[in-house]
Amino acid sequence: MIDKQRAPQNRTLTLTEEEQAHYRGYLVQLTGPVAVADILDRTLCQDLFDILDWLPRGFVDLLFVDPPYNLAKRFNQQSVKRQSHSDYERWVDSWLSRLVPLLKPTASIYLCGDWQSSLALHAVACRYFQVRNRITWEREKGRAAQTNWKNCAEDIWFCTVSNNYYFNAEAVQLKRRVRAPYTDAKGEPKDWQRSPKGDFRLTAASNLWTDLTVPFWSMPENTDHPTQKPEKLVAKVILASSQPGAVVFDPFVGSGTTSVVARKLERRFVGIEWDESYACLAEKRLQLAKRDRRIQGYEQDVFWERNTNPHPHYFGE
Repeated sequence: MIDKQRAPQNRTLTLTEEEQAHYRGYLVQLTGPVAVADILDRTLCQDLFDILDWLPRGFVDLLFVDPPYNLAKRFNQQSVKRQSHSDYERWVDSWLSRLVPLLKPTASIYLCGDWQSSLALHAVACRYFQVRNRITWEREKGRAAQTNWKNCAEDIWFCTVSNNYYFNAEAVQLKRRVRAPYTDAKGEPKDWQRSPKGDFRLTAASNLWTDLTVPFWSMPENTDHPTQKPEKLVAKVILASSQPGAVVFDPFVGSGTTSVVARKLERRFVGIEWDESYACLAEKRLQLAKRDRRIQGYEQDVFWERNTNPHPHYFGE
């Protein structure tokens, strides 16, 4: 995680040893039960299982979970091994069941997984929540496969605790280029708009997301975390399923994307990350978010179709 020599155009966010020592002071470590005020807008640097029983009951409005998938993967100094499907399902249940008491009766839950781990996540989610939809998003990165289809999609299960929940479809409309610009008898656009940047229309939010860009080396949100989600993806979740001031909780926060986006969108947050380097990186990103609230692909209160970003300089272009 400590900074290393990179190409001049590489905008990946890193930590120097001095920065890690500085941001270590921002991290929280619990020694017993806490009140909500003690952990709001903070990064807890501990093992999730060690502190779950110390967290306040019923404080979470939106739970976003991006756990390690059932793959062999290395996260900085820790390696995760692939398990049988049944063992992975038991592992998911071991933490998801203990997160339930932390949720408000009106809370929404989003669970991320690839095509294999997604099955276990769904099975466990059905035990505790009302599963309302499966979002599939295009992850355009990925290695080619010679004897199988290339994996370039992942799932997000949308669940709620009850039938009483918040959802704002208008907040997550997608702005797409108009391919067939129909007009009325007077030549005026029908359900679309002309602009200096081209012809666009707003389309309703769906459970198929093809407008996301996985963070890469020329994007300032990029880090060395191996499974970092796009800020744009998390922004869709937060805007659809929470109101300003709501508490967003991520128990596997990694390099801090969920917390960072919550701050940019004026929500409260709590993140847990066991690895100190990633937790310090999350704190660095949170400090940067105080003065730069831009989210790639989100502008003028709408999400833009991929490759129609209103701020192309975000990619270093």
